[in-house]
Amino acid sequence: MTTWNEASDLRAAAMGRALSLAAFARHERKVRSDFWAKLKRVAGSLPLVEDVVAAYYCALDPATPIRVRGMLLASLAYFIMPMDIIPDIFLGLGYADDVALLTAVVGMVAANITPTHRAAAARALGKDLQSSR
Repeated sequence: MTTWNEASDLRAAAMGRALSLAAFARHERKVRSDFWAKLKRVAGSLPLVEDVVAAYYCALDPATPIRVRGMLLASLAYFIMPMDIIPDIFLGLGYADDVALLTAVVGMVAANITPTHRAAAARALGKDLQSSR
């Protein structure tokens, strides 16, 4: 189970606070392993799904500056966690904090999300969302 402190730490890292290399690696592993499963569960209710997937590709792109990657990885790891500031089990409200954080971080790093990241997101969504229906 995730602790409240971990959720607060992830939120702080997503908003630009320094992230240790160990935490960076841990968040990258978490995002790589759990992102698509979580996205498939909530894609229909996530208003900025294409931006979130583009952020995923940007976060995993070694050409993206490390600080931006850290912020994106932290926000995506926070999105994946089922128990955060507002637990995801609360219908309607559960993803409000996730969406707010993702919107803020994507807005802060939008210049780093390239057309290549957005094209990869569009391709992935076209395939994944159609096959999950």
